[in-house]
Amino acid sequence: MSGHTENKIVINAPMDLVWEVTNDIENWPRLFSEYASVEILEREGNRTRFRLTMHPDENGTVWSWVSERVVDPGARTVSARRVETGPFQHMDIRWKYDRTPGGVLMHWTQDFAMKPDAPVDDDWMTDNINKNSKVQMALIKEKIEQRAREHGAPVSVHSD
Repeated sequence: MSGHTENKIVINAPMDLVWEVTNDIENWPRLFSEYASVEILEREGNRTRFRLTMHPDENGTVWSWVSERVVDPGARTVSARRVETGPFQHMDIRWKYDRTPGGVLMHWTQDFAMKPDAPVDDDWMTDNINKNSKVQMALIKEKIEQRAREHGAPVSVHSD
C-alpha cells in the first residue's frame, strides 16, 4: 500500500517572491509553524541536503530527518525526497508553481509508504499530511501576501 496527497493554494503575490520565500530553506522555521530548526548539510548546484527538526509533538517526541531538494527555477518545480526515511519506506515530494489570474498556484504532491513497523499506517499519514498541508499553506500564503503588501508588489499573471 502507499499514500498520495495533493494540496494547492493560490498566493496573491508575484512569482519571484513566492519562489524565493518558499525555497529559502534556512528560513523555514520562520515560514512553517512545525519546524524548530533546519541545518544545511550540503549544497551543490540546485541540490540541497538538509536536516529538519520539528517542534516536539503532543507526546514530547522531537522528529528529525535528512531530506534532499532539487530546484528547477526555469520550470518552477522542486523535487524532494527523504534521505533518512524514519518511519517511511520512502517519501517523495514535488512542489509546482504556476501563474494564475489570482497570483501563484502552489501545488504540493507527496507520494510515500509507511514501514510495516511504523506507529501509523498509510491512511493515517495521508489524512495527517492533508490536514497539516492545509494549515501550513494557509500560513505561508498569509506571510507572503503580507510581505507583498508591505513592499507594494503588484500581482500579475505576467510578472516575475
